[in-house]
Amino acid sequence: MPVGVDVGGTFTDVAFWDGETLIAAKVPTTPDQSEGVMSGIAVAGATGAALIHGTTAATNAVLERAGARVAFVADEGFENLIEIGRQDRPSLYDTAVTRPEPLVPAQMRFGAPGRAAADDPGVVGDLDALVEAVREAGPEAVAVSLLFGFAHPQRERRVAEALREALGEVPVSLSSDVAPEVREFERASTTILNSYVAPATWRYLRRLADLVTAAGATAEPMVMRSSGGLIGMAEASRLPASILLSGPAGGVVAAAALGDALGLGTLISFDMGGTSTDVCRIEGGRPGVAYRRAMAGYACTLPSVAIHTVGAGGGSIGWIDPGGALRVGPASAGADPGPAAYGRGGTLPTVTDADLRIGRLGAGTRLAGTLALDAAAATRSLDAVGGLLGIGALEVAAGMVEVVEAHMERAVRRVSVEEGADPRGASLMAFGGAGGLHATALARRLGMGSVVIPPHAGVFSALGLLLAPPRVDLSRSVVLDGMAGLDQALGEIADAARRALPCARVEAYVDLRYRGQSHETTVVASLGESREALLERFHEAHQRLNGFSMPGEPVEVVTVRAEATGTPALDWERIPPPVPEGEAAAGWRTVLLDGSSVEASVWRRPGLRPGDAVVGPAVVEEAGATTFLGEGERAVVHESGALVVELR
Repeated sequence: MPVGVDVGGTFTDVAFWDGETLIAAKVPTTPDQSEGVMSGIAVAGATGAALIHGTTAATNAVLERAGARVAFVADEGFENLIEIGRQDRPSLYDTAVTRPEPLVPAQMRFGAPGRAAADDPGVVGDLDALVEAVREAGPEAVAVSLLFGFAHPQRERRVAEALREALGEVPVSLSSDVAPEVREFERASTTILNSYVAPATWRYLRRLADLVTAAGATAEPMVMRSSGGLIGMAEASRLPASILLSGPAGGVVAAAALGDALGLGTLISFDMGGTSTDVCRIEGGRPGVAYRRAMAGYACTLPSVAIHTVGAGGGSIGWIDPGGALRVGPASAGADPGPAAYGRGGTLPTVTDADLRIGRLGAGTRLAGTLALDAAAATRSLDAVGGLLGIGALEVAAGMVEVVEAHMERAVRRVSVEEGADPRGASLMAFGGAGGLHATALARRLGMGSVVIPPHAGVFSALGLLLAPPRVDLSRSVVLDGMAGLDQALGEIADAARRALPCARVEAYVDLRYRGQSHETTVVASLGESREALLERFHEAHQRLNGFSMPGEPVEVVTVRAEATGTPALDWERIPPPVPEGEAAAGWRTVLLDGSSVEASVWRRPGLRPGDAVVGPAVVEEAGATTFLGEGERAVVHESGALVVELR
């Protein structure tokens, strides 16, 4: 039986399918993530189960600048392209903003002799001097990205052979393996990211695999990749840049599955945890996939679900900027010491402290079923900021909630309005420990019509791991002026995907652009379909994303892609709805609503039955999450166990 374990910044979530029921658990995240994973597995009674894992090991290595000492090998004369980068600015009107320092310092960049051309693989010169220079530098990992490596991988392989012979166990990443696509800067950046996180990711996954095996598991652990599918631990160790968004992808997969079951055409997933909030637009049961994004400012071209993340979670800290304005995040109190309300020594005010002070969380609430909240400590932390602003703790709390909801509103606009989609036609699916606390207020700010709080909301990303299929993503840049040769290129990459994952469903995509453009648009492609059908799809997508199209202009093929997906461990139809137990009504408490104190009804979600309705102001509590309903908002329990709130 499978167990899904998702490691977050504050809590580690567990979803265990024993063949008949879904068992959920939530434990604090530990500094060594593997300890928290094993603790969560034990609490859920899943010792020996097949592990499916969503991890932030690779992500943290980048965010904390705690990755490997990397040597970068480029063609002679191109060693510094990672510092030159693109001539764009992170923030156009911010004179103080700077790009992040390159992950590879100047003294660790090396030039390989020889040169290739687009139509000529070229030759590799004498590598002895290069190999010796790299060896003396003492790298922990090596990234090799040569010009036209996407078209002529043999040059990179020759360099890698020489380096591996000299460096032994030091991992060597090749751009032709990691990201065989055009644009030398983005390809080099992705390859360096892969090398940078490789040693730490390998050590973590190896340690976890040993612990899982010692506990009695016989199946190979699987890891969620950023694109929303699973890969084995060996492949995750070889290609760790593919799991940089491992954890958040699980929630998107689960949201897509439930949305499909509920018949929702368009929805936006809203995952608010302790450290951050992740949002993603899902249409027709399929999450958007991005092929070009940045991780902590570093370009990455490996596919990932099109999540936008902001530093706005329950642990996000409130502070005052130099101009005297109240701000929230992106710094987080994390799991230790955590928010002041956790009673673990934290003194800085967080969103959790604010929610507790305004009544959305109760003083008797136990987060994850075990962690009691300290209302007095939360108030003291808010008073410390209020004293600087000349206001009370209650006003600080209300202000923090307003600020954090504004952050999240901008995040949702980023994945909807800024991509040509109207959020008013979508439903908001909110999960994570804090998602339900702010969901209806956020949806109203955006004019959305409904909110869905799924069953098992507190561990929804862990549940998504069980619903995710094995997956392989392949790409290859071909750069064709016109459609000639496209069918052959698509056929070859589709066949490669089938070989990599036999008995899988394969879908093909192609990146197209108008001649002379410097960016591409990715559209689905089918072998043998007419040129006119493909171009019409491209023109429509370009119009939607960019506001214009040019049907009369020549079109170039840049990159062909294939994704192969297998069968998941679990599908939504097999998950039985939660069985109601106990009383639903749990009393009343005072909450702050629109500046006034009002009495809100309190409900136990496990006691609610299909068809039951809860009308706000109200608070619905469960072991791993809490939902708040504003004045007059009405939530109805769907037969699946989901809470459905219609806002208009």
